[in-house]
Amino acid sequence: MARILIVDDAKFMRMTLSNILSKVGHVVIGEAENGKEAVDLYRNLNPDLVKRDITKPVLSGLDAVKEIKKEFPFATVIMCSAMGQQKMVVEAIEAGAKDFIVKPFDEIRVLDAIHRALN
Repeated sequence: MARILIVDDAKFMRMTLSNILSKVGHVVIGEAENGKEAVDLYRNLNPDLVKRDITKPVLSGLDAVKEIKKEFPFATVIMCSAMGQQKMVVEAIEAGAKDFIVKPFDEIRVLDAIHRALN
């Protein structure tokens, strides 16, 4: 199973995702509240996948993805946001994200996105 870094400013959302992922055997190796923490943790933990929110304080989700992908071109990132706007989806994919999940999370959709991104 995958080693996953979760990035979301809401502890409840991080906990919800962690529970979904651990039920199927994935391991959450780190959690970050903002984009800067996400980039730093990615450098230190080298996760198989990053699930991150698009709108974050300190460093936006899109900017953090660009920074991670610049340094680690093969990084696997799935973006999510409560703002399921087409423009956000396009920007996330152009920034290097493999997929985009809209909040509130559907457990099956989360797991399908992770499976597709990792395979």
